[in-house]
Amino acid sequence: MPVQGSIVIGGGAFAGLALALALRQGLGPEIPVIVADPALATRPSRDPRATAIVAACRRLFEAIGAWDAVRGEAQPILDMVVTDSKLEDATRPVFLNFAGDVAPGEPFAHMIENRRLIDALVVRAEAEGIDLRATTVASYDARPEGVDVTLGDGSVIAASLLVAADGARSKLRERAGIVTHGWEYDQSGIVVTVGHERDHDGRAEEHFLPAGPFAILPLSGKRSSLVWTERRSEAARIIALSDEEFHGELERRFGLHLGEIKALDKPRAFPLSYFVARSFIAERLALVGDSAHVIHPIAGQGLNMGLKDVAALAEVVVDAARLGMDLGGADVLERYQRWRRFDTMAMGVATNSLNFLFSNQSTLLRTVRDIGLGLVDRAPPLKNLFIRQAAGLTGEIPRLLKGEAL
Repeated sequence: MPVQGSIVIGGGAFAGLALALALRQGLGPEIPVIVADPALATRPSRDPRATAIVAACRRLFEAIGAWDAVRGEAQPILDMVVTDSKLEDATRPVFLNFAGDVAPGEPFAHMIENRRLIDALVVRAEAEGIDLRATTVASYDARPEGVDVTLGDGSVIAASLLVAADGARSKLRERAGIVTHGWEYDQSGIVVTVGHERDHDGRAEEHFLPAGPFAILPLSGKRSSLVWTERRSEAARIIALSDEEFHGELERRFGLHLGEIKALDKPRAFPLSYFVARSFIAERLALVGDSAHVIHPIAGQGLNMGLKDVAALAEVVVDAARLGMDLGGADVLERYQRWRRFDTMAMGVATNSLNFLFSNQSTLLRTVRDIGLGLVDRAPPLKNLFIRQAAGLTGEIPRLLKGEAL
């Protein structure tokens, strides 16, 4: 039986922390798990964004013991409407409506502010004895028998496996020589939290406008998180406006169906892109989350795809440990890659196609897509399939995404 070394995770955001907790649950305290990220020095988290956590990924957070701490602050999405219009249109007809649970009492998604969930994961990780280091992974030396990981503080860790969870501009992926394929969109996503006079009743709205989707996602209280897609030049113009001018642009798109509205924080714009790593693994290295793939936010699946990586990698590593296999061995990592590559590529194709279909001025394409949305809305079995797909409950599902402990 091989001697099992530590597991080092470079990156302490959602994917890195969730993976650390899943591995601790499945492997026990005998195998050290180390998370290294300079952002761990910033407590509490200052991340201003919010995220839709689909049902499968909420089950993962429940299974690793992190959901109870945020349950009261998570807003269930009880209803979702999809409209298609031009900015100057007087009305926005609803072409598709999703309502209902994926299981009795289980909404297909919850909205949660990133900072609250990250802080809950950190607290849980500390309670579980996971070694959190507020430093970088500076370098590593992979060999057939293990990997020596050098941290930014100069310490060296003898590990069986190194996991890159360090984001879209992953230094670990780059050091491994793993290239990516994809492209930049001429779009940016404007993110801002909005307060409103009336209650949203748990309803999410996605308005497809020619520049891209304008998504209104319900938060706890009379607040919503916006993900507002514009061409990059237009997004730069909008976020540079005065508060009064920005309010005018916001109101044109948001409308007054929830009463008076007000931006509660400073809007920020994030350039949008698509890429997939040509390999999710290298010798003694596995990529998860944005290190492995970045997709368009049009379907709200980016973070959830990363959590699916976490669930799959944790399962193959824990299964390997129980069989006495090398945790970072090539056969173990190949199983992880086979599990995640197809689903990732399929989601990339889907989001690219949706963006092409909806983010344009074509009257013909608008007619075709509106007919398609209307047909789906009138076909309950197809709509139910779409809901389960969006909730992450189709295909070969890792145990954590079923809510089962490792």
